[in-house]
Amino acid sequence: MTDVTPSSPAGSPGRSDFQTTARQWYQWIVVENILRRGVLPPSRDGRHIPLKTPGDDEPLIDERRQYPYIQNTIRTSRYTVYDFLPKQLVFQFTRLANFYFLCVAIPQMIPGISTTGSYTTIAPLLLFVSFTIAKEGYDDLKRHKLDKVENARPASVLGRCGSDETNATDNQGSFTWQGSNWRSLKVGDIIRLTRDQDVPADIVLLQAEGPSEQGLAYVETMALDGETNLKVKQVATALRDYKSIQEMASLKPEFIIEDPNSDLHSFDGRIIVDGKTVPLTMDEVIYRGCTIRNTTFAVGMVIYSGEETKMRMNANRHPSAKRPAVERVINKIVLTLVVVVVALVAGESAGYAIFKRNHESKVDYLTGLTVPWSHIIFGFIILFNNIIPLALYVSLEIVKLGQMFFLESDVEMYDESSDTAAKCNTTTILEDLGCVEYVFSDKTGTLTENVMKFRKLSVSGVAWLHEMDLEADEDNLTDRKGKGIMSRTLSRPGTPESTKAPSLVRYASSRWKSTGRPDRVQPNLTTADMLEYIRLNPDSAFSKRATEYLLGLALCHTCLPEEKEGGIDFQAASPDELALVRAAQELGFLVIKRATQSITLRLSNGDDEYTESTYQILDVVEFDSKRKRMSIIVRCPDGRIWLLIKGADSVILPRLKLADLAAEKAEKLRQSLDLERETLRRSESREPRNSFGGRPSMAIRRSITLARHNSKQPDSRMSLDLDTLEALTPARSRPQLGRTISFNITSTSAPSPLASPSESVQPAFPSSCVLDEATTITSTLRHLNEFSTEGLRTLLFAHRFLTESEYASFKSLHQTASTSLIDRESLLEAAVDTIESSLSLLGASGIEDKLQLGVPETISRLRRANIKIWMLTGDKRETAVNIAHSARICLPYSTIFTLDNAPGNPPLDSQLSTISSSIPEAIHSVLVLDGPTLSVLQSSQELFDRFVSLSLIIHSVILSRATPLQKSLLVTSLRSASKKSITLSIGDGLNDLSMLSSAHIGIGISGREGLQAARVADYSIAQFRFLAKLLLVHGRWNYSRTAKFVLSTFWKEFFFSMSAALYQRYNGYTGTSLYESASLLVSTTVFTSLCVILPGVWEQDLRAYTLMAVPELYVYGQRRRGLNLSRFSAWILAAALEGVGVFFLCWTLYGGMGNAAVKDGGLYALGNLVFSVNIMWINMKLWILDTNYKTVFILATFGITVAGWWIWQVALAGAYENGLWLYLVHDGLFTAFGTDPAWWAALFALLGLLASFEISMRSIKRSLVIRGLWRPDKRWLRWSTWRKAFLPSREGDDWDEEAEGSIENWDVELWQLMEKDPNVRATLQKMSKLVEEES
Repeated sequence: MTDVTPSSPAGSPGRSDFQTTARQWYQWIVVENILRRGVLPPSRDGRHIPLKTPGDDEPLIDERRQYPYIQNTIRTSRYTVYDFLPKQLVFQFTRLANFYFLCVAIPQMIPGISTTGSYTTIAPLLLFVSFTIAKEGYDDLKRHKLDKVENARPASVLGRCGSDETNATDNQGSFTWQGSNWRSLKVGDIIRLTRDQDVPADIVLLQAEGPSEQGLAYVETMALDGETNLKVKQVATALRDYKSIQEMASLKPEFIIEDPNSDLHSFDGRIIVDGKTVPLTMDEVIYRGCTIRNTTFAVGMVIYSGEETKMRMNANRHPSAKRPAVERVINKIVLTLVVVVVALVAGESAGYAIFKRNHESKVDYLTGLTVPWSHIIFGFIILFNNIIPLALYVSLEIVKLGQMFFLESDVEMYDESSDTAAKCNTTTILEDLGCVEYVFSDKTGTLTENVMKFRKLSVSGVAWLHEMDLEADEDNLTDRKGKGIMSRTLSRPGTPESTKAPSLVRYASSRWKSTGRPDRVQPNLTTADMLEYIRLNPDSAFSKRATEYLLGLALCHTCLPEEKEGGIDFQAASPDELALVRAAQELGFLVIKRATQSITLRLSNGDDEYTESTYQILDVVEFDSKRKRMSIIVRCPDGRIWLLIKGADSVILPRLKLADLAAEKAEKLRQSLDLERETLRRSESREPRNSFGGRPSMAIRRSITLARHNSKQPDSRMSLDLDTLEALTPARSRPQLGRTISFNITSTSAPSPLASPSESVQPAFPSSCVLDEATTITSTLRHLNEFSTEGLRTLLFAHRFLTESEYASFKSLHQTASTSLIDRESLLEAAVDTIESSLSLLGASGIEDKLQLGVPETISRLRRANIKIWMLTGDKRETAVNIAHSARICLPYSTIFTLDNAPGNPPLDSQLSTISSSIPEAIHSVLVLDGPTLSVLQSSQELFDRFVSLSLIIHSVILSRATPLQKSLLVTSLRSASKKSITLSIGDGLNDLSMLSSAHIGIGISGREGLQAARVADYSIAQFRFLAKLLLVHGRWNYSRTAKFVLSTFWKEFFFSMSAALYQRYNGYTGTSLYESASLLVSTTVFTSLCVILPGVWEQDLRAYTLMAVPELYVYGQRRRGLNLSRFSAWILAAALEGVGVFFLCWTLYGGMGNAAVKDGGLYALGNLVFSVNIMWINMKLWILDTNYKTVFILATFGITVAGWWIWQVALAGAYENGLWLYLVHDGLFTAFGTDPAWWAALFALLGLLASFEISMRSIKRSLVIRGLWRPDKRWLRWSTWRKAFLPSREGDDWDEEAEGSIENWDVELWQLMEKDPNVRATLQKMSKLVEEES
């Protein structure tokens, strides 16, 4: 037995031997010897835990550690007190900019080298780094507080009588239950749990009081593995007969169990009691994270605690801090600018060498004053270190704090029902929300509400819609006090009986709409109609068959009725069974009592008339994952023996009397459905596609028209025809773009692309019911397919009446098998098979696993945003696929591939080859596999690599029966295979924590499984539907804002530095600064900081309604269009050109006029002119020209910043004393250059020239954007392209090709122009709200 811990992913190819060796030394010295976190050796014979009596305070010793077993505390935070500072220092100074400034700051503090002061770099650097470290510490402190709350949860521990006694109904002799908390629990402690309590540690069950018998406990494992069915746990057979812990302890039992490991699906152990050894399996063990259900109390002994529990072994414990993807681009930019700085230093140093050779030796007053080369080189390095902005990271942190505020303040992501708003637990990766390409989603509690509703049934080949639960919400039809809805749907007594169909009242439209197929027309026939038909025609064949079906709903289950608040509720092992029993209640077949040997039903006869019938339970064969069916044998009130069975169609159809016919009909139906799907796929393949293969939100066609308007000058105008292709956005818009930017809008409705003619046919009410078995089977199979494609969970019901001799024969075989010591399970299965055959089909059911509001629409939006959706769940495959259809992860035309290692299937390598060859033919492909199959793939590196490569070209993947560790592995593997892709995981339970921490971004949902995921995730939202707004709007905004902030910051610093570099020519390349030091110090932090910080918080390049209406625009971040090296190069080139122009124009207009032409010919006057132009132009460009979302606040801040600069000038002129200074600041503004008109004329002339140049360039770009010519391509070589764009058009001369391809490739400026037109704006707003209207 070995200690299995989650292994980290393999290193990336090409990792150097030095890195590997360093990691090994770090692991051995720090992790294993100092922190003592190494992999522990296995124990010799497992973990030995005796059942101790309370009061024995001697701790149990862990053989592997030679220390007591660890406490039951858990830690989800990233740091501890002793490793926080070292880890953060390493984290901060691995950022290249910080490391660069550290390298610059060290020589700067050496006296005589720096020309800008000794501490102007190190002081702000330490301040900024300290701020960032403090913010990270605050974020982690919140996780510590949440851990503290979790560890302080109350627990009830067995102790000796005398102190802190709690009320307990069970008898434990001289011991009593005492209050404690989770963190105080230790291995060997005996704890008591009551109904609906969470299990605090891994325990072995000692006592339990279940709903039907002693020794059984029902456990919900949804938070652990995502499964919704309750699991039955039992006390070990060797301990079941003892009534108290004291009696058990008297025998000194010893539990020998395996060492802690992460395997959730197996357990190996044994119990030694009175010299006898009894096996200990998963049936007797309950893991942490489970919840006790339908059980009065359960008593267990702790066997694994804290970080050694199965739940924590499956978690990605203590994950490292996440780095944003944009940081990699920033590092490349920093490296580029380091090269630029080195080039500038080399060039300026060479200039000094030339100056020294040609001039310095010839000037008498410089004799003997040669500057050492080391001072020259380091002086230039320090002078130009501002090219890389010192406040880059701290300003970015401030920007992200503002982004976090607006994200958390968004009322459209506030859930009123739970009073929960979006929450940001970390600000580090906010911009990554705008670059997501993969979403890994849990199912239960994330996509679904885990609320099952009976929705459809099929009887005698007729489908019926069950809407009584929806009607009850409106008309208060449901009566939980024992009255079924049937009594209120039937006619009054005295209504003439008739054998004809009743006159039915039709709804204008069904209250229920399939989320997976919203285009499908639902049946007009409802179960209320069926009940009325049964009442009017009680002796018809259909009525008898339908009644048998409804009795099957009420009898074939294991639910227990219980009185609650004056009504009847049910304890159920699964939500599916609960939905079936409640549907039977609504239909007038209410279970009012269930004993071990009988079930009593209350049948509604109409108008508060009831009869009670009691059915004797003879045998129950419960459902399990292997059988996929459940059977019950009852004796009816008339004495007949009746077998009822329900289960999956794959196991029921082969057991029918007409099994061969059913197989033949199923094959024909499959061929017919394949033909329909192929037709639909071909139709879909002819639809327009965008650049990533998806269906666009709208198709835009451009044309150039000519309107003279009685003028000699033509008015070139471009019109855009917007045709919506998605059912989600059924408006058609026609904006017209021209010099006057006018738009005309017309709206029409577009047919759904998913509808097919056959689906519009309404089923007819059966005037003469179909009882032909072959026809019934065919219709039922078709209904099953329709139910499943709508996302409903399907079951088939069948039955058989047994003779006394048949039942006696079965009972004899079953008794013999149950007492056999050899191959008992196989014998029991064979005995049951003897009667589960020759069945007659009763009908089918469709159960809706209710999705959260807006889930299908959200997934549709995300798919159109080029985001691939993967669903990773611990639930069974059939359930996962059904939910995938409901949530529109699987589309009607999707090609679904199944990868399965089950016996009888081809080898996995053959399956992978077949799927790989079939994918190019699929429009939309979905891969389905389960956890055991993934485990087999993991065992072979070659197979696993092929699987991961295949996953990259698949549109969606559905993984069922997955452990938390497998979820984490899959996310990590995809990250390694596609290093540039940003991954996002979303979930709500404990089983999702490792998946959340493995992805680039973890989103927690405060759902039904608790708040564990929401507490430790990077971000939390209340509903899955908020993910669309979070990514498409806030993610896009944050990425665009951060990209703009980074570009603007580097641009302004480079713009500033160009003048300082060019000035060196006029001071002998000695490193003298053009700018006064005090102004230079505050320029970045005061006068040019707000113009980059506030747009980084406030700017909206496009409005929210545009981003929601056209999800394709999200590819802006996925393709890194906002920040990349080419875009950075364009900004830096612009900064260089503008910087050169500003310096030489200032020198020409003022500095070069000579002392006779100006009042102040000193360095400060020239430097201040350049400085003022730089300050004013930076603010004008970034506040006024580059900001799209202009508000009063933005304009006011611009005015305050500009006014602040001149206030600073006044203050500086008065602060300096009159004396001999290099910069003659004292009273310069009042008596020298400030009173010189030439100085002010140069200032305003330069600002006017810069503004004119910028506006002209923007105008040219806008014209090219409108005409689709902004991005150069081969069309630029055609004369027709330019003639159509700029010359008068000819008759019928339209722009008949996509000017810039798909709409996601259109320039942002074009969308900004479209937003300004009120008609287009109204259309986009309507399109953005259609999701909410449909939901």
